[in-house]
Amino acid sequence: MIAHELRPAADGGSTTSRGNPIVTDTAVGASALRDGYDTGGFYDEMFEPATGATQGTPAARPHYEPLLRQILAMDGAELRKAADAANRSFLHGGVTFTVYGEDGGGALERTLPFDPIPRILPAAEWEVVEAGLKQRIGALNSFLHDIYHDQQILRDGIVPRRLIVLARHFRREVVGIDVPDDRYVHVVGSDLVRGADGRWLVLEDNLRVPSGVSYVLSNRSMMTRTFPDWFASLAVRPVDSYAGRLLENLRALAPRRRRAGGDDNSAVVLLTPGPFNSAYFEHAFLAQQMGVELVEGRDLFVLDNRVYMRTTHGRRQVDVIYRRVDDEFLDPLAFRPESMLGVAGLLGAVRTGNVALANAIGTGVADDKVVYCYVPEMIRYYLGEEPILGNVPTYLPSDPEQLEHVLANIDSLVVKAANESGGYGMLIGPQAADHEIAEFRERIIENPRDYIAQPVIALSRHPSFVPDERGESGRLEGRHVDLRPYVLSGPDGVTVVPGGLTRVALVRGSLVVNSSQGGGSKDTWVLQ
Repeated sequence: MIAHELRPAADGGSTTSRGNPIVTDTAVGASALRDGYDTGGFYDEMFEPATGATQGTPAARPHYEPLLRQILAMDGAELRKAADAANRSFLHGGVTFTVYGEDGGGALERTLPFDPIPRILPAAEWEVVEAGLKQRIGALNSFLHDIYHDQQILRDGIVPRRLIVLARHFRREVVGIDVPDDRYVHVVGSDLVRGADGRWLVLEDNLRVPSGVSYVLSNRSMMTRTFPDWFASLAVRPVDSYAGRLLENLRALAPRRRRAGGDDNSAVVLLTPGPFNSAYFEHAFLAQQMGVELVEGRDLFVLDNRVYMRTTHGRRQVDVIYRRVDDEFLDPLAFRPESMLGVAGLLGAVRTGNVALANAIGTGVADDKVVYCYVPEMIRYYLGEEPILGNVPTYLPSDPEQLEHVLANIDSLVVKAANESGGYGMLIGPQAADHEIAEFRERIIENPRDYIAQPVIALSRHPSFVPDERGESGRLEGRHVDLRPYVLSGPDGVTVVPGGLTRVALVRGSLVVNSSQGGGSKDTWVLQ
């Protein structure tokens, strides 16, 4: 239990539209696919809890009814066949990611398991999510510009200075360096969850090199080919403009184009760590979609503070780098000398304004889960507004009072390392063994700045197709989900892609949705 008298480090209110619990003559009835479906006491995205009027069968939320009719018109064998075909298509098309550390530490190529039951968000609800994300990104961008320039938010004591200067991803090397239009963040993937009351909450922000959007685009393409009839009765907003919008935003950063008032010869490249990176498929996919060169560090060099690309026709100047390489590997002369992934002298080219990076160096400080706690205060400080989307209540062990509470209640909390991702460096107290709890307790005491703690959130669930034991048929069962919408920031403002990556914990009862931990994904539909 969480002690009510102890206030978490940050929280916030949120409002969201919900389907009303109604049952009409057009309500969808039971079938073999959903026979015995149980919402389990969790907020269910598709179904209202069962009532006496439905005789034990949960009623579909109104915006799901047309889709559910289409699904229930199939039998389990048909749905299994279609799902298998979709997953095989992803494998043959190279839609994969790499998992490390399994089978003795080797690398394993996997497809991201695809669940064919899409998630639907009505327009009114999406408007709240969209407005909240735009507000949040605006405040985070102001924060990044501030801490790398005047540091007024630190002077005013809104965010403790020590938390920033000790942050793993705070880059002193770029303090005072200007970026185009003072915009540090160009691509963001924030993770949202819903608890038992159905409110949207922000679980974390991803501003360094957010991944996963390729699966959003691939999932939608697969759904339109595999289940075209499902779209017939619903007006679903498209997502296929993402690559074009991203390219427009990147071109707008080009220094030569900005100086000349427009130069279509500006070169944009996507910098990848290489084919052994877990997200290499996405790097290649986005480069192909945008029609830009996919390069590694060895393909680029710096001369007179300008970046050039080696080509078969000689060198070509590079104006914009969409980098999928972490800060510390970008320039061995400025950061990690042993890095073979970056470009020697790149920071000098950035400092002199001859090349632009997206996202800018140093944005990772806003990924820090300790800094996350202060985003609601940033919104109030920079924008003078109340947060539209709240944070998950969070405790900071770096505060002595909160440290005491965390240590006393660690077996009922989720503990996260401040700078880990992908489900790593995390303890789910209620599911952890005694030795794991003891180990994390020691880690927290030794380095309290490096951890946060949160109550266990009863993540919302969504029907997923679960094959039967023989693999010939299957049924709908509830699985926990989150949502990662993708946000693009450019000269024409902030754009939120209508939908995002719904990640699903395919293991029954699991709260971990990360692909590296066995999670899958499903298409996300936003209605017109």
